[in-house]
Amino acid sequence: MITLKFKLYQHKRNKYLKRSINAAGVIYNHCIALHKRYYRRYGKHLNCAQLQAHIAKLRKRKPFWQLLGSQAVQDICQRIEKGYQLFFKGHKKGVRPPNFKKVKKYKSFTLKQAGYKFVGGNRVKIGDRVYQYWNSREIEGKVKTLSIKRTPLGELFMVVVVDSVIEASVGFETGKSAG
Repeated sequence: MITLKFKLYQHKRNKYLKRSINAAGVIYNHCIALHKRYYRRYGKHLNCAQLQAHIAKLRKRKPFWQLLGSQAVQDICQRIEKGYQLFFKGHKKGVRPPNFKKVKKYKSFTLKQAGYKFVGGNRVKIGDRVYQYWNSREIEGKVKTLSIKRTPLGELFMVVVVDSVIEASVGFETGKSAG
């Protein structure tokens, strides 16, 4: 697994990606509120599958949430679940549970299998729009995930996780080993 990071070109159409990141922040905060409400009411932890089913129902009624793909929404639920599992495991060490985040400071969303397509050259199609990125190196291998990240300055980066097999060749040039 190799992670490659590319900067997206500055363009007016980037506002759609920024809106998607904002939608991810709203969904994240809603999931945290549901977790807290469920624990207060029933005294139990909210299951990830139940949360995903509930968010899928809500997503049908809220057009702003539909800016994100369904797998990106599921990834948000899984990240919250992972945060709670770390909290339960390290509670005595002072680990805090996941908490609310400001939507403007929310950083990223991840597309797993669907929602993106590499068009060719330095172009990627995310949703219905084509975005250009600074193609500093070739993407070799099968793309596992694609994340869009926002920096505090408002710049957008595309982080691609690639499953590639790179064989490390260990060779002796002198025939002698050192150490």
